[in-house]
Amino acid sequence: MVSYQNVTPLSNTNGSLTQILTGTKENKMISEAILTEEFINSNILDKKSPVAGKIVENYLNSENKEPNGHCLSVSKGRFEQAYMEVYGHSFYQDLPDSMASKFYTPKQVFNILYASASEISEGWWSLPEKYRGKGNAGAIAYAGMGTLVDSSGIWNGQLRPGALMQVWCHKEDYVKVVQGVNVKKLDPYGHSFIFISYVFNKKNEITGLNIADQGFQSYRPVVPRDYDVWWAVNLSI
Repeated sequence: MVSYQNVTPLSNTNGSLTQILTGTKENKMISEAILTEEFINSNILDKKSPVAGKIVENYLNSENKEPNGHCLSVSKGRFEQAYMEVYGHSFYQDLPDSMASKFYTPKQVFNILYASASEISEGWWSLPEKYRGKGNAGAIAYAGMGTLVDSSGIWNGQLRPGALMQVWCHKEDYVKVVQGVNVKKLDPYGHSFIFISYVFNKKNEITGLNIADQGFQSYRPVVPRDYDVWWAVNLSI
């Protein structure tokens, strides 16, 4: 299975991540203090999903919030750990048999969708188009463990803490991935992370998202101009 999500910062200047809010140690400490206070006051925990709540709790209590590594592995590890702590077994045991395709087992389908491992093949096309290219959000939603949230819903305040997210820098790459693409001829720029809380301005308007990833972007809130395509899944487990 091929995972081709790049976690190297963009080099272009217009809208580049390197141009937006250079993080400092002091700002990071302040941000973590605010999140911890919100957590203590139970304002950002998801009461509807014990797994989502456990993801946020584990992140805020962690002494290593930026473990490095691949964004997919880190987000999936946080999801797996929380699920295990809540239910006492792997989430793979609870995948529905209906997820299986002619070519793959339910576990394989979940992993392929999670990694957006696009190919020009019957195997990729055997997976529901609705969930292709949506990474963690598509895999978890297809497993019946959550509800998809699109860009409009994300920026209109519909996300719940602990939601897993998949984004794409360029819409044309996302479209190609959904349709099936030879990854050797395409280097799409995507990212996988977990939503922690919204950031608001003085007018109470949403301006950004506090996230948990491997350290690539979590030093500052992500903002709408960072990516063209946004998908998330609110957990229901």
